[in-house]
Amino acid sequence: MRRWQDGQSSRLTMSRRAVAELAFLMVCVLSLPVYAGCELPPAPSKIPDAATATESEMLTAMQTLKHYNTDVNNYIKCLQFEANQGRLSGNEQGRLQNAAVDTLRAIADRFNAQVRRFKAKGD
Repeated sequence: MRRWQDGQSSRLTMSRRAVAELAFLMVCVLSLPVYAGCELPPAPSKIPDAATATESEMLTAMQTLKHYNTDVNNYIKCLQFEANQGRLSGNEQGRLQNAAVDTLRAIADRFNAQVRRFKAKGD
């Protein structure tokens, strides 16, 4: 069996200390607030112009808008979860949620205006 020389035990102690410090650092990093998983979905890039759109284009846009609505609702649920976990303040949650709903509402209003024009064109 090999005996420790004078310098070896201090290196071993230093290594254990370094491992303990690294483990502590990892725990701290992993417990940082993370709400980056809540990503605001991209808004639909195009609303068809009722004057030139086909029925198929209008129906496709409606499906796209429905999908966007679902994505925004999932985003809001994510924000609520992060706030419940204490990783997001109530004020920040409200600000992000309101911005998402305002954007959704504006796009839906634009689309609905085009739908009304499209239907009027068919009469």
